[in-house]
Amino acid sequence: MIPKGTPLFAFRPRTWSSKLLALGASISLVLVLYTYSTSKSTFRLPDWSSAFAGRQRSSCLPEDWSDGHWVYSPRTNLTSITGAHDALAMAGLQGCAADREYAWHIGTDHPEEWGRFPSVNSYKWIPSNRCDISPLNGVSIVKDMVQKGGWLLLGDSIAENHFFSLSCLLYPHVRATPNYTENPYFDRAWVQNLYLSPTSPLLDEVDLPTGFSVESTPLVTFHRVDLLFNKEDLDTIYRRTLMPVDAFGPEIEADIANKTLFSKEQTWSMSPSEYMPKLLGEVPEFHYGTLVVSTAGHWTTTLMSAFRDEEAGEEAGYGITNVKSFFEIAMREWAQQVQTAINEYRAKGGWRPKQVVVRAYLPGHEDCRNHHEPWTEIEPYQWRWYNWPWIPDFNEIFKALLASPEYPDIFFLAIDRPGRLRPDAHAAGDCLHLLTGPGVIEGWSHYIWHFVSREIPGRIR
Repeated sequence: MIPKGTPLFAFRPRTWSSKLLALGASISLVLVLYTYSTSKSTFRLPDWSSAFAGRQRSSCLPEDWSDGHWVYSPRTNLTSITGAHDALAMAGLQGCAADREYAWHIGTDHPEEWGRFPSVNSYKWIPSNRCDISPLNGVSIVKDMVQKGGWLLLGDSIAENHFFSLSCLLYPHVRATPNYTENPYFDRAWVQNLYLSPTSPLLDEVDLPTGFSVESTPLVTFHRVDLLFNKEDLDTIYRRTLMPVDAFGPEIEADIANKTLFSKEQTWSMSPSEYMPKLLGEVPEFHYGTLVVSTAGHWTTTLMSAFRDEEAGEEAGYGITNVKSFFEIAMREWAQQVQTAINEYRAKGGWRPKQVVVRAYLPGHEDCRNHHEPWTEIEPYQWRWYNWPWIPDFNEIFKALLASPEYPDIFFLAIDRPGRLRPDAHAAGDCLHLLTGPGVIEGWSHYIWHFVSREIPGRIR
């Protein structure tokens, strides 16, 4: 009979020798478990701390970040500008590593518009009070990119705006290639990179990963990719949608094989088969942890002329509904290819964190030159310029698609609202592209950095 209060399987050594044996066995067990848990073996001990802690609560959802407002918060006492250095100072920036269309990105290319400073660079985005987010810090972003992986940016010229802004945010700790000052005729589709600067004091503060090269391992890369697929692959997807369900034969196949989705309008793009190997590649050539993509601006009935319907008229976007339907089909194919590539990377032993974030696309503003401060609410479109009024539809399609558990490593970030409230923040000459400095693009970097460093690690998959 076990005395009351005695624990089951109680072990009570009665001699010093048995106590020492028990201690030795315990130490051996700990060493064995530690060896297995830290090796590159496929065996892993469960993360018991996570199991007991439960799901970590998100500190700032994308929607919470977007549910905020702009406040006037000047960073300097300057009341006007005399050049680029003043505009950068008003934005809290020291300089920029990239040099392609430098003055255009900063907003100093048209002196007749210098009167918009300092106001345009004097606002700060305040997210909702549900957000617990660290201040934007370029030094911390650089360190994270070195140690945890950089960013591969894919998109159209708006994504190039993002790349340029990052080159300023991370300055002076990065250098940029190519040099457009020396070679101003480089094509806009050429790859652009940010590397850790060999003169950065951060070299004494960070432990470079094995194989990392200051000279040749990029922290940020931009590729011009308008549609996330190349034209040939999109034509293939398009032709599949044309194949009749109940009809087959060489004549039908030959007729469909000659059809194309596109007009002769110029576009630049690549497919996942071309850029996923870069995301999943290894140092020294590649060291990316995050793929950042955004698309919708070039999904138009002028580029995709097969869908254009003149009879539908301007109010219906000349058949933009057809483009949106095809967008859903194509982006589902894209998500499947991207997630499959990540799954295969892990199945082959890849262990570095890899994630994909889709930034909601930001449309332009009508008559932006007549607006000189942020809005408090998004105003409706009066006209039907380009595909701008339908961009929110494209974003909702992409967001709904990626809500599926089929794509655990692809995240849609609905962080477009701060930009929708800034009709004053556009580059001179058009009402689509954005300036570096007003805080719209810098807000993208701020939230993406937060999301990949705090939100994703806290999720249980």
